Amino acid sequence: MQILGIDPGLRNTGFGIIDEISSSNLNYIASGVIETDASNSLPERIRTILTSIDLIIKEYKPDVVSIEKVFVNVNPQSTLMLGQARGAAISGCVLHDLPVFEYTALQVKQAVVGYGHADKEQIKKMVMHMLSLNAAPRSDAADALACALAHSHYKRIGQIFNMASVKKGRIRER
Repeated sequence: MQILGIDPGLRNTGFGIIDEISSSNLNYIASGVIETDASNSLPERIRTILTSIDLIIKEYKPDVVSIEKVFVNVNPQSTLMLGQARGAAISGCVLHDLPVFEYTALQVKQAVVGYGHADKEQIKKMVMHMLSLNAAPRSDAADALACALAHSHYKRIGQIFNMASVKKGRIRER
């Protein structure tokens, strides 16, 4: 199963694709950063994100998408811009009828590093280790790969929960 991870941003949107052959066999497929020109209008920048995601999906044909949820920033304008970039990325995915799973930055860090307040360097190192990469990807691409790895992790946990017959309690939204 190929997982497309997305780290949304208006200036830089990271993407990373992994192939989950088995729960212990994860292969790196591709990663990169979609860059938008800050001098372009907001609609043009959103179009760049949407069309780039569309092309990535057409080229790599992922099975599912894992995207980071928006966090509320101190600056409301930044949060709105991030939300619009995220909406463009999600739109590109749903146009291809791909299931989209959402995770908070805390959940991604916990799944990949084991610590919810890990810094970007720790995430990069674990992504490199988990995918046997020789060189570190750019930060946005590393975050996107971490998002894809987090989906693989939480999917396995969900399968374990499904195998056990849990009668009480609830699983909270991812």
